[in-house]
Amino acid sequence: MCTRFYVEPAYYAPIITRAQKLKLADDMMRHLGKPLTMSGEMRPTDVAAVLAPNKEGNVSVFPMIWGFSHEATDAPIVNCRLETASQKDLWKDSWFRRRCVIPCSWYFEWEHFRSPDGKRSKVGDKYLIQPKGAESTLLAGLYRIEERRGLQVPVFSVLTRNAVGDLRGIHDRMPLILRREDIAAWVQPDGNPMEISRRALTEMCWEKNWIRIGSVVVLPYHSTILHRAFELFIGVWK
Repeated sequence: MCTRFYVEPAYYAPIITRAQKLKLADDMMRHLGKPLTMSGEMRPTDVAAVLAPNKEGNVSVFPMIWGFSHEATDAPIVNCRLETASQKDLWKDSWFRRRCVIPCSWYFEWEHFRSPDGKRSKVGDKYLIQPKGAESTLLAGLYRIEERRGLQVPVFSVLTRNAVGDLRGIHDRMPLILRREDIAAWVQPDGNPMEISRRALTEMCWEKNWIRIGSVVVLPYHSTILHRAFELFIGVWK
């Protein structure tokens, strides 16, 4: 699953600023009351800076709300299973025509422990997770346009897949994380999403979101979750 991710404000300032300056972002703030921070710990229904094709077909940045809506639930649908994205009515049109990328620093996941019968689960520690050796975490997503209070706004959902390797000890699902060189191909409507998904990154590094020292809980210095040379990454949008 992926229900939280983190956007480092300093590193992502260039794309956040671009998204914030769009008229669409101002409309979201005025009509929907949406904060336009687009950084820090991102939660469902937040507005994020998302990569998608513009009218010319080039990769651009747009403000999007996290979560599809559906008549069957009041909760936003923030994840889509890769295995059924091309089949289910809620997703298949976006799978073939409207794909996006959500740049972030890392995503969060909580340990899940299932009972022997597999029917119940217990939630454990919270972890920060990102691709090993990567400059950024590029979450693959789907988007569509929805009407919210008379305003046409883009919304997105994060694709998930089966977790790989030792990461399964934390959770059996993980987001689909793209390689930097696959961004442009992923967002193109005529691209081959299944082929690109086979090249997704699976080797992750992680650490706990907190450390307990006696009775005191402290936040760690994220020695393994560091960000390198954002200048290498920002070239995608130039």
